[in-house]
Amino acid sequence: MLIMCKGLATFSTCCLERAKELRARLGGFLQKPDWNFTCCKIGKHKPTLEECLRWKESFERLLSCKYGLCAFTAFLVSEFSEENIAFYFICEEYRQTKVLSKLPSKAQKIYEEFICSDAPREINIDHETRDITRDNMASPSLSCFDLAQHKIYLLMAKDCYPRFLRSQAYRDLLHQAKSPKSLQRPQKKA
Repeated sequence: MLIMCKGLATFSTCCLERAKELRARLGGFLQKPDWNFTCCKIGKHKPTLEECLRWKESFERLLSCKYGLCAFTAFLVSEFSEENIAFYFICEEYRQTKVLSKLPSKAQKIYEEFICSDAPREINIDHETRDITRDNMASPSLSCFDLAQHKIYLLMAKDCYPRFLRSQAYRDLLHQAKSPKSLQRPQKKA
């Protein structure tokens, strides 16, 4: 059984399961090979108070911290908007494609999953951005999703990120990080 920190425990089991599923789907896209939900377990990966407070400095700071990314992703899952972070990171992975002959098939897969009007994980972008991205599909390049990715980044930075910082889950993470370890009683040796 997964032992979660107090902050992430405020998310429902359903949301955490969806976050784990999202993490599994994002596996190759995160470009952070050691990032996984073990960072959400109590133990040596527990964030310090200073780390949690640094997340308030900027959205970039939050995303660059594996525990921050884990907590933010779980928050997005709880709000049913995890497609945003998934799209952002799949675009990051797409841009790193080395074999250019793979671009059309990769681009089509991303477009069908996130951009087209009947996409199963359709992201919230304006019609102009959707049209530009659709036009870019005629000749996929490493930058064909840049505008859509930028719009989603801004959406997360200006909307989701401030809500995360005001959330009970974030406050619980701060509270847990403030709790001195000295309050934990050491186990006596027999």
